[in-house]
Amino acid sequence: MPGENLSRDEARERAELLSVDGYEVALDLRSAVGESGEGARTFRSVTTIRFRRTGTGSATFVDLVAPAVTSVELNGRTLDPAVVFDGSRITLDGLADENVLVVDARCAYSRTGEGMHRFVDPEDGEVYLYTQYEPADARRVYANFEQPDLKAPYRFEVTAPEGWTVWSNGVGERGEDGVWRFAETAPISTYITCVVAGPYHYVTDTYKRTFEDGTQLEIPLGAMCRKGLAKHFDADDVFLVTKQGFDFFHDHFDHPYPFGKYDQAFVPEYNLGAMENPGMVTFREEYIYRGKVTQAAYERRANVILHEMAHMWFGDLVTMVWWDDLWLKESFADFMGSFSLAEATRFTNSWVTFANNRKSWAYRADQLPSTHPITADIRDLEDAKLNFDGITYAKGASVLKQLVAYAGRDAFLEGARRYFKRHAYGNTRLGDLLSVLEETSGRDMKTWSRSWLQTSGVNTLTPVVTYDAEGRITELAVVQEGEELRPHRAAVGLYRLSPAGELVRYARAEADITGVRTVVSELTGQERPALVLVNDDDLTYCKIRFDEGSLATLRAHLGDITDPLARALCWSALWNLTRDGLMPARDFVAVALEFAGRETEIGVLQMVHTWARSAVTHYAAAEWREEGGRLLAEGGLRELRLAEPGSEHQLTWARFVAATASSDADFQLLEGLLAGTASIDGLDVDQELRWSFLEPLAAHGRADEARIDEELARDDTATGKRHQVRCLAARPSAAVKAQAWAQVVESDALSNALVEAVIAGFAQPSQRELTAPYTEKYFAAIERVWAERSIQIGMDVVRGLFPGLQDDERTLAATDAWLSAHEDAAPALRRLVLESRDDLARALRAQACDRLAG
Repeated sequence: MPGENLSRDEARERAELLSVDGYEVALDLRSAVGESGEGARTFRSVTTIRFRRTGTGSATFVDLVAPAVTSVELNGRTLDPAVVFDGSRITLDGLADENVLVVDARCAYSRTGEGMHRFVDPEDGEVYLYTQYEPADARRVYANFEQPDLKAPYRFEVTAPEGWTVWSNGVGERGEDGVWRFAETAPISTYITCVVAGPYHYVTDTYKRTFEDGTQLEIPLGAMCRKGLAKHFDADDVFLVTKQGFDFFHDHFDHPYPFGKYDQAFVPEYNLGAMENPGMVTFREEYIYRGKVTQAAYERRANVILHEMAHMWFGDLVTMVWWDDLWLKESFADFMGSFSLAEATRFTNSWVTFANNRKSWAYRADQLPSTHPITADIRDLEDAKLNFDGITYAKGASVLKQLVAYAGRDAFLEGARRYFKRHAYGNTRLGDLLSVLEETSGRDMKTWSRSWLQTSGVNTLTPVVTYDAEGRITELAVVQEGEELRPHRAAVGLYRLSPAGELVRYARAEADITGVRTVVSELTGQERPALVLVNDDDLTYCKIRFDEGSLATLRAHLGDITDPLARALCWSALWNLTRDGLMPARDFVAVALEFAGRETEIGVLQMVHTWARSAVTHYAAAEWREEGGRLLAEGGLRELRLAEPGSEHQLTWARFVAATASSDADFQLLEGLLAGTASIDGLDVDQELRWSFLEPLAAHGRADEARIDEELARDDTATGKRHQVRCLAARPSAAVKAQAWAQVVESDALSNALVEAVIAGFAQPSQRELTAPYTEKYFAAIERVWAERSIQIGMDVVRGLFPGLQDDERTLAATDAWLSAHEDAAPALRRLVLESRDDLARALRAQACDRLAG
């Protein structure tokens, strides 16, 4: 990996030297099928680049990561590949004012989801290809100037096996010579070019729009997946959300979709959620549901569809100069995804999910030692890869929501419209956006930006209330804590219990929270509330705390809050208290067991389930873990039996029961449900649920290899294979753990998806003693893994195999010892280890808090 890095300084120097007029890329992918040995591992890639020298200097380099280069020709002059190609760069000298470069190379198919990924479907033997490039893997498929500010138009030609269809960013067709040729793109960056090829199942539709001036827009729509998933593919719902999104963005952006067609491919073994390639968006195929799922799953998929669509403007039409300003696309897409979801689709409560789920990701990331400003300092590509994180996405989106409250919705949207008009097909920095927002809002955006975009960390807001003898508020102040005190436009809500026992809001005030202490004078004179909720309606980004009376109310009445957003905010705040070691883990578990069964929002319920399990696994005192696990299992089974038959709540509780199973009775129930000798009224045990029931049985020694293979025979598909591999690695055996470790750490034979499955199976909370011997092995291996494997696999291994379940001071000391001895290790690797260390230290603090409660 180090040899493939590119620094910000190198990119800036190259951008000052040249501009690119266009690419012609010809790929021959016939080797993807029908060949064996070396030929099946590579494909031919011929790239012609036309570029001009616009600065001083006569030398530069072009990026290419490939096993071999056959020939290099610059302006008709032949260059010796053995001299100019070092495995990741081709050196060019003697540049003219106008240049034509032709590179003929053998590029490698990928098994790790980077570059040209090749997947063989075990169900039918069909081969599927797709590309994934962000931030800098287009150079694994064709020679290019791999940086976002050197935009250019592209023409792709692809020779593919007979019977295949090929898609790219532009409209394409197969010629009589069997070559697929695609229309030239608008100027775009390398990382959003795309090729998808194979015998995909393909469905079409059309989006039509007539604008106020009478002009008409027609966008051909397509959606595709593997043939094996076709029977599960609900393309109609994908198209419905797509059309609703186009309506929303056309209503608000005043800039018609600029990239012609709009295909959406659901592809196998995908590393990301999705990627915004213009005209050819790619998604992980897990968004095609093989069994029954809840509305929360459909909401997540719709959010991702709209997130990627927002990128057509924020990121594709207007692109950041360098990865420092990644937020200019990701924060906006994350915000606009939830914004459009709430206003244009059936998922009108999407801000509840945002408050409970996305912000949880942001709060965690912003308290790690690797926290960074939203506008980050990205020195190189390894930094860039790791900055696709909770700060860039979820905190950035949260801050934009605060900006809408601060500047006003109309001013924000008008700023976006002006931004698109001024910078279409260009590249921008922070100041370009701030200038239009200052114009439209009249606010001082530079001061706002310094506070919100250029500093790191999360503030904590706590209410401090005093009352008179009659119990009325004499003063309600909000106290702000944090290294950087920011201006917050926030609402404070007062809640009381109604005669019917409901906890309802009876007063609300918005205020500009600034400095250490802000008095909210509008609430003076109100009667004593049962609950004071700072950041009501979730306008700002902060952690919220409660006064003692409010906390007591939540312990007794959280489920009585009638407003789902307010309830979600309270759940999230209680979880933050638990993570911060201010609320014992067993207290959070008690609240979850008391009120989770009454939670109406399915996405919130799923988060509460995740948090409750994490509370027992990571934050509970070791001596209480077994009791906590038993309580969760009993509570889950109770709620499962109470849930409405056939409901999504029943399905969610069934999955929770499987995840918390710990007793003979629990396992006998799961075995009975799998065998058909037990049943729960209304619960359809489909194939996905069968795997959910089988994994805990495998992890507790009640399902051996033969039983797992028997289940694979029922589900002999790519998805079934991933489940099987995970279950096999979950078995409680030293030999199994040794084999799993070797498969992931000592070998690169497994694909990215199977590596992920093995890691997930390896680290079982019930198997701390079995995995204890791997602490020393982990620290001995990670630097080698980071150097030898792809960055994606390196990230999976370093994060996924960190010995966090060995939660004692010895593991903390071992981590510190590695960090001290490896100060010169790759900064991105050190960041991952530091983050895992911080999680472990946080767990130990929370356990100490829980132990005191015992």
